Amino acid sequence: MSKTKKIVLVLVVLLGIMGCKTNPFTGKSTFNFYPNNTIFPTAFAQYDEFLKENKVVEGSNEAKMITSVGQRIATAAERWLTANGYPGYLKDYQWEYNLVQDETVNAWCMPGGKIVFYTGILPICQDETGIAVVMGHEVAHALADHGAQRMSAGMAQQLGAVVGNVAIKDPEKRNIFNQAYGIGSTVGVMLPFSRSHETEADRIGLQIMAIAGYDPDEAAELWKRMKANSGGQAPPEFLSTHPSNDTRIANLTSWAPLAKDEAKKFGVTSFQ
Repeated sequence: MSKTKKIVLVLVVLLGIMGCKTNPFTGKSTFNFYPNNTIFPTAFAQYDEFLKENKVVEGSNEAKMITSVGQRIATAAERWLTANGYPGYLKDYQWEYNLVQDETVNAWCMPGGKIVFYTGILPICQDETGIAVVMGHEVAHALADHGAQRMSAGMAQQLGAVVGNVAIKDPEKRNIFNQAYGIGSTVGVMLPFSRSHETEADRIGLQIMAIAGYDPDEAAELWKRMKANSGGQAPPEFLSTHPSNDTRIANLTSWAPLAKDEAKKFGVTSFQ
């Protein structure tokens, strides 16, 4: 075996060993080899830079609601984690919630709990419960380390390309491999991986919003509004990073009773 191949093999083994972390909400092992103390400081710095470069809405009723809902959702997540044997899980998180002036219909979360809502999504949310649907989803991304998992998967995808290029000596065959690998690994692996994260965040988010006292039945209603707002313009699901609107609506509708059952364990039986 050549020295290069040995190095690649060692990297593959190390990735396999390092990529073992359990998602407390699913009990499943995740592919994540970025520890919190490595990825969180970088995410925090990038978040601060983003806020400096964009117009943050401060002091408005909407901005205050984003913060209050976020705090309520994060508290519900901590209650669930503590009750289920993960009392120190959030010790490295630094939750922050900001409303940014931008007509984009979106919200996002960086590793460690740094969340942004764009003003463009507020008409779709309509009210506090609608904000809680989106907030629960974004908080869930942070709880499940989805950002670190995506980075880990991206590195693994790059490593796969390196392995192929090292192993294939013929230039023509190598070009064919690179084209096929690029399409195959994206459509067959990376996009499904991303969609699974979105689905997982939907389910976890539904659960923690219910524990926070928000009506999980409203999640499907929000996605009906999202579907109407999109005008039906969306790529086929298998070419998208997200499940289709119809898939999300069906999932959220079926999961809502389960979320209410989970909330009952914490004494929550009525919802807003």
